[in-house]
Amino acid sequence: MVLLQAEQVTRPTFWQIGYVGKAIFYYLAAVAILVFLVGIYQRVTRYTQGTDDPFPRLDDLGSRIRSSARLALSNEKQLDRDIVAGLMHAAILWGFLTLLIGTTILGIDMDLYRPLTGDSFFVGDFYLSYSLVMDAMGLFFVVGIAVAIYRRYVARSDRLWGKHTGREDDLFLWSLFLLGVGGYLTEAVRILGQNFPTFETVSFVGYFLAAVGAGAGISPEAAVAAYPIVWWSHSLLALWFVAWVPYAKPLHMLSSFANLVTRDEKAGSRLPGVPLDPQADTELDDVDDFTWKQLLDQDACTKCGRCSSVCPANEAGRPLDPRDVILDLKSYREQHDAGGEELPIVADGGTSVIDASTMESCLSCMACMDACPVDIEHLTHFTDMNRQLVEQGDVDGHIQDVFQNLMQQGNTFGDSARSRPDWTDELDFEVPDAREQSVEYLWYVGDYPSYDERNRNVARALARIFEHAGVDYGILYEDEVYDGNDIRRLGEELLYVEQASTLIGALEECEFETIVCTDPHSYNTIENEYSEIDFAEFADDPMLEAPVEGYWNADGDIEVAHYTQVVDRLVTAGKLDLGSVDRTVTYHDPCHLGRYNDEYEAPRELVRATGAELVEMPRNRNNSFCCGGGGGGLWMDHDEDHKPSEERLREAVEDCEEPRSSDGIEQFVVACPMCVTMFEDGRKTGGFEDDLEIVDLTELLVDAIEA
Repeated sequence: MVLLQAEQVTRPTFWQIGYVGKAIFYYLAAVAILVFLVGIYQRVTRYTQGTDDPFPRLDDLGSRIRSSARLALSNEKQLDRDIVAGLMHAAILWGFLTLLIGTTILGIDMDLYRPLTGDSFFVGDFYLSYSLVMDAMGLFFVVGIAVAIYRRYVARSDRLWGKHTGREDDLFLWSLFLLGVGGYLTEAVRILGQNFPTFETVSFVGYFLAAVGAGAGISPEAAVAAYPIVWWSHSLLALWFVAWVPYAKPLHMLSSFANLVTRDEKAGSRLPGVPLDPQADTELDDVDDFTWKQLLDQDACTKCGRCSSVCPANEAGRPLDPRDVILDLKSYREQHDAGGEELPIVADGGTSVIDASTMESCLSCMACMDACPVDIEHLTHFTDMNRQLVEQGDVDGHIQDVFQNLMQQGNTFGDSARSRPDWTDELDFEVPDAREQSVEYLWYVGDYPSYDERNRNVARALARIFEHAGVDYGILYEDEVYDGNDIRRLGEELLYVEQASTLIGALEECEFETIVCTDPHSYNTIENEYSEIDFAEFADDPMLEAPVEGYWNADGDIEVAHYTQVVDRLVTAGKLDLGSVDRTVTYHDPCHLGRYNDEYEAPRELVRATGAELVEMPRNRNNSFCCGGGGGGLWMDHDEDHKPSEERLREAVEDCEEPRSSDGIEQFVVACPMCVTMFEDGRKTGGFEDDLEIVDLTELLVDAIEA
């Protein structure tokens, strides 16, 4: 038996292994690393076979890496909405990285420092500090894995299970657990075999397990005999794991970070560039038509199910699970690369990777992207598939009607353009015409406030607010056309460009400082997407009259705002006198105002300014639940368990904290015309007509003005 002398504060490497065993280990380690590198090379090579991405992904790489490292190490996204999962992942991540760094340090000492200097730094205080940190962080690692095992197999969290859950997931989780526990067992057997060196108490977990072993009757001699078996078991598992990383679920440890580095900060709020020839530029017939970033997205998915758990379409029972779409595409790609059957990527009926009904179910609410801890850009995949459906003619009949209305009348209702300003007729003042005079605020009213009878009240209310505050504003009257936000998310790019071109042409004829939008959908596309259309590409298109040469508002000189932002400024500046209304309300965050554009506070400040008691729903701000109207949902009928609008109203009625008033929530306040429409419908179909009233924030403000 080999024992350490008392003064040697270190541990021997390859203890009881011998020179032959050491040579075999280095050989196997080299093979494992080679297999790992070959796998990574194959993955990267596969990404290069994808098409070019329309957005810069590797610019300012240093800043990208730093911000991604902060996101990854802080576990910020994992902690959001699920603190237990966040702490669990933090323990696993920090523990794994510490063990990896510790193993690397040991390798540097053994294979570089000792051969070069004939000495070792793995002694004394350094060794004691090293051992303490490794034991402590290794314990975090094992505890984190144990919690993951409990959540998956005992608590059986719903979002961790799905059609793509399989043995690979089990193998990954249990191999990590065995690696963590195996390291402690190896340490414990060594400490017991070395007859409990006093300084090894810093390795408190290993020392404790060694004491348990001794108490169970294991002698130092037996520990010495067993050590090579334990050591080789742990080492072979570790080397196998290294080699396995690029070929299965462990790849996400690398691909997820790469995905964070290459993320687009404005993903979702802006979509991939408008193609000059959709059939040629965005054809999605096979897997190689995806961009390299989309292929990376597919590999970065960890199957955590966070996107599935927040998807309103999925909750409503529609045939959409965002996780399954990404993983279906990945599975098909892998089968295709292995020589499997060729299938259409997306089609209406027949055999395809993704069915058209799945894409039609998407509400473009961006909840999946907001919840994803590795920043997978689901909507870029969905948009490309919607474009393909449009090119194939596989479009829902209701959506085809909307497209036809736009082509004929320039609005989604199919009504005459001359009747667009008819909502102004019932006002007792004249709304200024921005085509005839310069204004500070050019108000883009939008389709629903112009044509929908219920939402015309919203337009009139906002006009009264502007008049009361003495705002210098005007509208485009019949020169206004639909902005195109939602038809773009349905894949109709050229019609979107035509609408944008017509509207920008009208804007160019006016003098103004700020565009103010009633609808968050309009606000999003005018703010984030119009400036990215290169009209120079369409200069030779006889079907399109380009309103400008090149890009419109590329330098951002023209401010674009939502009405809540503008009215909040008026209140803050003392230009809008408000009385006080005595009622209890809750506020719903529209997806395109909140998640898309991070505006959460201006509407709430306005609600508070009216004197109403604001009670928050459990799901609010970036965790808000979609009304069901986005992405064309307003125009389609779906076979669903319940409407998203009904679920949201149920939440307002049943799940809000108790207000001070005994009357409960009296009004459900929104700041989006589409939300008004969807919730008015959900109020009827869900049986909430006697429970609460749907009001737009403009209507609440007018009540406060009149008070």
